[in-house]
Amino acid sequence: MAEITYERHDGPEGARRLDAFLPAYAEVYAEPPYCEGPQDVTEFIEHFQVHTRRPGFRLVLARDEDEVVGFAYGYHLAPDTRWWKNLQDAELPEEFTREDGRRTFAVIELAVRQAWRRRGIAAALHARLLDGLDVERVTLTVRPEPEAGPARAAYAAWGYRKAGVSRPRDGAPLYDCMLRERSP
Repeated sequence: MAEITYERHDGPEGARRLDAFLPAYAEVYAEPPYCEGPQDVTEFIEHFQVHTRRPGFRLVLARDEDEVVGFAYGYHLAPDTRWWKNLQDAELPEEFTREDGRRTFAVIELAVRQAWRRRGIAAALHARLLDGLDVERVTLTVRPEPEAGPARAAYAAWGYRKAGVSRPRDGAPLYDCMLRERSP
């Protein structure tokens, strides 16, 4: 295997990269605890197209030569976000949940294909995704099932703490919502 390379794409440029990482998405999310099939991938495509229009959208791809082996993307939470309202088990003060479109960056996806795991690729994707961001904090969600344990452990090692349990939309499974304050 060649050296892993990383490329970041912001805004509309990132939107044009879906075809590059969609096979990696389908492979990773077919695994437990997700067990996604073709309908789920179609829904992901629809959500991705909406996400790419959000302020501060950025995508990072990890490649082994021409093959995408991992990806991460996210965006700034908008003032009208439902992110904090989706918490099922926590009532947070308005001062905490107030968003201005620049305060909080949400990591929406971070995934590495199985054959390339445990090589630091997820950490590198995460670092490149957040590189240069001027935000107070970063948030993400992770499934609570044991199969997602390695991801939760990585997030904790990167400084995230659990803020509550989230249901991002009706019919969606529960996720642990995690938060990391940025260093000044």
